[in-house]
Amino acid sequence: MPNQHNQDQVALLQEKLGRAKSAVIVDYAKTTVNDQTKLRGSLREAGGEMYVTKNTLIDIAVGKGKVKESLEGMNAIIFSFQDEVAAIKKLFAFHKDTEKLEIKQGVMGETVLSAQDVEALSKLPGKQELIATLISRLNGPAYGLVNVLQAGTRNLVYALSAIAKQKSATAPATEAVSAVETTPVA
Repeated sequence: MPNQHNQDQVALLQEKLGRAKSAVIVDYAKTTVNDQTKLRGSLREAGGEMYVTKNTLIDIAVGKGKVKESLEGMNAIIFSFQDEVAAIKKLFAFHKDTEKLEIKQGVMGETVLSAQDVEALSKLPGKQELIATLISRLNGPAYGLVNVLQAGTRNLVYALSAIAKQKSATAPATEAVSAVETTPVA
């Protein structure tokens, strides 16, 4: 019979997995305490969390045997709560800078992801980037419509301005010619 602490840990992990959009199992054995603190801080900024617990408890919480092959060594589970890829992006940025983590597997919903799948996820744009792109794409036709509707008025102003410049440039020369023609010859 498992002790109460382990049961509480499994319940906590299951609750976190239920809230998380995605989770990744990493081996953190080569990291220092400072590295882990830095990683936890960057994950927190992205709406994620790093949680260290026993491998058997991770196996039970995820689903008995689903990620068993990844649970060798010193493992932690990285949760991404706000966005599927935000915390994963931070994780891979840390991994690229330090080369101290081994990214093993991931979980998204009921799907178990390989390390390659997790890496592919890290290269996708985040939710905020997608929203910004969508807004700019939706605004594009509206800006085009405004320009088309204002083009007639703008072109009329340009044409009148060009005519006014042309008349002001030719007016002094015409006045000088007409003044010479009207002067009586003695």
